[in-house]
Amino acid sequence: MCNSLTVLGTCGAWPEAGRAASGFLLEAYGFRLVLDLGYATLPRLLARCAASEVDAVVITHEHPDHCADLSALCRALLYGGGRRDRVPLYCPTGVLGRVQAMEPTEDLHEVFESRPLPGLYQVGPFLLNGRLLPHHVPHAGVRLTGPNLSVAYSGDAGPDHVLGELATGTDLLVAGATLQGAAVDPYLLSATQAGQWAARAGVARLVLTHFWPGADRRQSVAEAGVAYTGEILTANEGMTLAI
Repeated sequence: MCNSLTVLGTCGAWPEAGRAASGFLLEAYGFRLVLDLGYATLPRLLARCAASEVDAVVITHEHPDHCADLSALCRALLYGGGRRDRVPLYCPTGVLGRVQAMEPTEDLHEVFESRPLPGLYQVGPFLLNGRLLPHHVPHAGVRLTGPNLSVAYSGDAGPDHVLGELATGTDLLVAGATLQGAAVDPYLLSATQAGQWAARAGVARLVLTHFWPGADRRQSVAEAGVAYTGEILTANEGMTLAI
């Protein structure tokens, strides 16, 4: 099986028509790991695999554009059949409470075995390193390292030296690019900053995601390319990248 990253959703805040909020599926060494499940990501995940075939889930933080469809996955696992043991769920404080509020009759703990982030875990074939990054709520950026691949994911966080540490030497950095132009925010990453951190970390490829709805994504690529001279891709729903 080819190691790959499939884009489930790319929008920040809310999904544009025809798109979804943040979400990715990493498939490697026969293991399926989901990174974030924002609005409208579950149908795209189910187009790739059955709910019961998900081996682990990582949620970066409790904002619903990153975790809302965890509720939908819970229901698919509860009522869709094919359930195995509980699915390992790695997330910061607040995620379970936020999602459980949408599930008054279904206990998330019946479906998911929760493990806190930040933290260091062996997750199937991956070493998961979750580190706190600046955001409006507790937020974990992650690095996933397998035998011959490494992926870093900034989620929806702002710039910080920890992001550089997570991304150093990775095959792929998936970075938020919410802001454009001269806009600066300590809790959000701009396209320019995504390019700067990719360059500092020496990553092999940069994938931009978490675009503000309606933003010109070509502008984000141009801004990231000022500092980073490697391959820059814009995440698009349904896109699968070989890693």
